[in-house]
Amino acid sequence: MLGNAFLLAFRQIRRNPLRSLLTVLGIVIGVAAVITMVTVGNGATEAVKEQIESFGSNQLMLRKGQRMGPGGAAGAPSFKLEDVEALEDQIAGVLSAAPQSQRSTIVVANGKNWTTTIIGSSSDYFTTDNRTLAEGRFFEPAEEMSGAAVCVIGTTIQKELFGPGAPVIGEMLRVNAFSCRIVGLLNEKGTAAMGGDQDDLVVIPFNTAARRLIGNNRVNTILISIDPQSDRVHLKGLVRDLMRERRSLSEGDDDNFSILDTAEVAEKVASTTQIMTALLGAVAAVSLLVGGIGIMNIMLVSVTERTREIGVRLAIGATAREVLMQFLIEAVVLGCMGGVIGILLATGSSYLITGWMDVPYTFDPMINIVSFAFAALTGVIFGYFPARRAARLDPIEAVRHE
Repeated sequence: MLGNAFLLAFRQIRRNPLRSLLTVLGIVIGVAAVITMVTVGNGATEAVKEQIESFGSNQLMLRKGQRMGPGGAAGAPSFKLEDVEALEDQIAGVLSAAPQSQRSTIVVANGKNWTTTIIGSSSDYFTTDNRTLAEGRFFEPAEEMSGAAVCVIGTTIQKELFGPGAPVIGEMLRVNAFSCRIVGLLNEKGTAAMGGDQDDLVVIPFNTAARRLIGNNRVNTILISIDPQSDRVHLKGLVRDLMRERRSLSEGDDDNFSILDTAEVAEKVASTTQIMTALLGAVAAVSLLVGGIGIMNIMLVSVTERTREIGVRLAIGATAREVLMQFLIEAVVLGCMGGVIGILLATGSSYLITGWMDVPYTFDPMINIVSFAFAALTGVIFGYFPARRAARLDPIEAVRHE
């Protein structure tokens, strides 16, 4: 009986293909929208996590001022080079610490100019910022001590001033009023989480920047690389206590510096993205409700159109349960068809959108299974009332129906 009911359902759907397609359109849109939203949202979450981790997942950023952003460092004293040494010497979990000063200026080479960010730091900067070399070398200790005119550049500088893939080691780069020799080329890191180009930079020794570019040796930012096996919370507490002691802050004074943990930022951003994905998925799921109402409307029309057929079936011995099963299966088949088409449509659209947004495409089998099950459940719920109405028809009145 069940096989025969499925056969009758497919025959009825095939008899009115256009109406059947319009019936499941709401389900198709709903399933496709939910899966696409969740897939793209998951891809965006992974992209943001990768970008933030590219800074260095075991990194702390120590900045002067009570908060990040414009005005946050106003009036707060800068750090000193001795603070960097104290962090490395007095806290066991600190693998390395690097002072950082930076300025945006124009660099000139090969008859071209480009506005970029100049970072003054030590060789430890490359470790703490998770930087690796494509070619060349980092600074030597003697170069750092003497403030030598050497630099390490990002791939954007190479492309804009010398050309993609062009040799740059040993070339001269003019920075503001002095020229430096390029000794290293960094591997590409790509776009940052906030949209900045992480490869558009020139790194020079801290003493070189202090003497020839900035004019002072104040340290506004310290990058700290920590042992991944250490207790991050405890280690941050040690860093905070040490800085309060070195900056002569009493017990009642507020911190005049801030500590940013990149791992915490990654977790918070990922959590926020997941919440937004869930909200968008919930909004998209409303179209499944609309699709279910469409199925119910069409099934009610179908019951009215086939009243005489139902009466004949009941008259020759079909039970009300069999009639109920026939119409319920038709609704479920329509819902499942919408689910399958929606999944196929979502797969294609998700692949295209993630490619356009340059985020990873992550196939989530669970959301596909849940969406299909929900589409089938929609057919059951919204198909039950029309099926029940068909099963309760009076055979005599149904046969007499014109």
